[in-house]
Amino acid sequence: MKKLFAVLLAMCLMIPAFGAMAETLTMGTNAAFAPYEYYEGETIVGIDAEIAAAIAEKLGMDLDIVDMDFDAIIPAVATGKVMIGMAGMTVTPERLQNVNFSNTYSIGIQSIIVPAESPIASVDDLAKPEFIIGVQKGTTGHLYCEGDYGTDRVKAFKNGPEAVEALKNGSVDCVVIDNEPAKRLVEANEGLKILDTAYTEEEYAIALALENTELLEKINKALDELLDDGTLQAIVDKYITGE
Repeated sequence: MKKLFAVLLAMCLMIPAFGAMAETLTMGTNAAFAPYEYYEGETIVGIDAEIAAAIAEKLGMDLDIVDMDFDAIIPAVATGKVMIGMAGMTVTPERLQNVNFSNTYSIGIQSIIVPAESPIASVDDLAKPEFIIGVQKGTTGHLYCEGDYGTDRVKAFKNGPEAVEALKNGSVDCVVIDNEPAKRLVEANEGLKILDTAYTEEEYAIALALENTELLEKINKALDELLDDGTLQAIVDKYITGE
């Protein structure tokens, strides 16, 4: 009996106390979404990467960024594979069924990329049944477009660059994607443009597991401090100019 008690005691001592903070903040992202997250050599950089690093520093933690498909981020957060998800991610009722979200840290716009000579001149033109819309799989652009125009008229791709390649080869007639990545994609691909009218506006936040309320409170406190001291705006201004 004493031996069994000793074994059980040893096992208990090996289990960290409930609510104890890990030393490393693991972040799931999709690093094909410049300027929010993208590769510079073998390192993931961008707005979200720097904000996450600033939060980790506030919490006294290291940061480990895990690159994955966009539509894998919410499941990874919900199941504890990563602690947070940041990828220009918008709060939606569907996502709130599986994860919590922090306070807003950035504002995004869903824009429409078309060929320079496209007959699509405004958002209203997307309602015409002959046009096929390209999106990044699992994004709010994907959800919005399928909700507005149906699954038959929407083609989902692994990331923005793949959607733009489909636009260039004529597989789709436009691409709906966040404005800042849209600008980078248009700069890198001659013959494309962004329509003047936005598809929609939205707010970005950090995804966390539903039960991880302690970390949620700490991240919201860190975000408030980073907003108050100007760090958040400085990070955004580093990657997004006013031009």
